[in-house]
Amino acid sequence: MSESACTSIGLLLFPALTQLDLTGPYEVFARAPDTKVHLIWKNLDLVVSDRGMAIQPTTTFNACPALDVICIPGGPGQINLMEDEEVLSFIRTQSQQAKLVTSVCTGSLVLGAAGLLNGYKATTHWASLDQLALLGAEPINERVVRDRNRITGAGVTSGIDFALSVVSDIFGPDIAQNIQLHMEYDPAPPFNCGSPRTASEEQLKKAQQQAASFIEKRRQATLKAAARL
Repeated sequence: MSESACTSIGLLLFPALTQLDLTGPYEVFARAPDTKVHLIWKNLDLVVSDRGMAIQPTTTFNACPALDVICIPGGPGQINLMEDEEVLSFIRTQSQQAKLVTSVCTGSLVLGAAGLLNGYKATTHWASLDQLALLGAEPINERVVRDRNRITGAGVTSGIDFALSVVSDIFGPDIAQNIQLHMEYDPAPPFNCGSPRTASEEQLKKAQQQAASFIEKRRQATLKAAARL
């Protein structure tokens, strides 16, 4: 572990992230024993998510300790991160000693832009899954994917599943199961349409059409990032 007996977990906090990509895993990690969770950004100013929630960073890139786990959430703001060398350099530096290098949703594209997924299996939100291949990763259509010390979660709500998997990896399944029980994480969604596998053809087509212009914008950012690798 880093610096002390306490496990150090860092979540990147950035403008226009999807807050549940961060707050879902945070809720799990903050319940783990002897664990310090850091919310990291360039400064300590409030960071506003894509839906308007303001979140307070707890540390900066310069002040952040060595991390045992680094996690990159996703969201629309991920596009700008893919060419932000200050962010990418921080992720690369922390990943050199971190035991686990992880992401949720399109945070995996940021890991890819940093050159950290080349030759690794990984996942991301279903609408952008194919873009991982542009960054040298092998896209896997699963909720949580592990390849060596890389653990990636799929879209948004998978962050809870992802974080429980990370806690199980570090502390063992008994502690992870205890956290799951305390959180009453017992999903029973009102509709069986939460992924392309279960949504109707009409629902999927509508969702794809709604996201098409933004997904193309993301693809162009991914192509630019791939060209820099």
